[in-house]
Amino acid sequence: MTTALDHYQARMQRVLAHIDQHLDGDLDLEAVSSVAAFSKFHFHRQFKATFGVSLHRYVQLARLRRASKRLADGQGPSVTDIALEAGYEAPDAFARAFRQRFSQSPSDFRKAPDWAPWLAAFGPLNAARSRIMQTTFNPDQVTIREVAPTRVAIFEHRGDPDTQDATIQRFIAWRKGAGLSPRTNPTFNIWHSERRPADPADYRMDLCVGLLDDRPVEEGAKAGEIPGGRCAVLRVTGDTHNLEPAALYLYRDWLPASGEEMRDFPIYCQRFFLDEPELGTAAELFLPLR
Repeated sequence: MTTALDHYQARMQRVLAHIDQHLDGDLDLEAVSSVAAFSKFHFHRQFKATFGVSLHRYVQLARLRRASKRLADGQGPSVTDIALEAGYEAPDAFARAFRQRFSQSPSDFRKAPDWAPWLAAFGPLNAARSRIMQTTFNPDQVTIREVAPTRVAIFEHRGDPDTQDATIQRFIAWRKGAGLSPRTNPTFNIWHSERRPADPADYRMDLCVGLLDDRPVEEGAKAGEIPGGRCAVLRVTGDTHNLEPAALYLYRDWLPASGEEMRDFPIYCQRFFLDEPELGTAAELFLPLR
């Protein structure tokens, strides 16, 4: 029974990965159901039962999220090109849909994004992704690695985790302004608290960029270092939006059985792009050890 359930969940995860990687392509019911090898006559009900939103709304939200991020970049394609990429036949239709979702026109959002309506609009999308059942891990996937210290620029998020997407967007804009591409300068997340503390105000997470030279840190971030030493490393590929299952596995399952002891530094991850875009993104979680 467990094997059958895992297989079903893997097929649904494959659907989300396919949508992420083909937002410019054909994502109608027949095309997407074939990715999971489900009958198109039942798939729309299966999708909504699993993720809480319809396939059409999920795709629409995913395209709007990508469009809004390109607008916020400020240096990307024109509003017309972004509208066409999002699947709209005319900029006017895109502008109406965008204003309805985010209470700003695309042009106004590009100049000065208001992140509060943006966060609210994508609540259903984030909730859908979080309903993917936990991925299972095993000890063979964990390696112990000697890690060199890394000088970083730190961009802090403090407070309600539901607002961290806005912090992430500000971090991306700051990183671009500083000329620190994720292709050349590694990106890290450091978690100083639980993912969902009892008091949301207690949530603390750092977004970091690795610095490969002695350049001063641009205004808006602060200098710091991820210390070197032994770490247990667990690699996650595909959907890396929610790394809590991997972190829980390291803390709850792997660590007690390993006989290892934790070092006095929080768990953190490095995020990076895979060489083959169709494989998605990846993250490596580092649990510092003595």
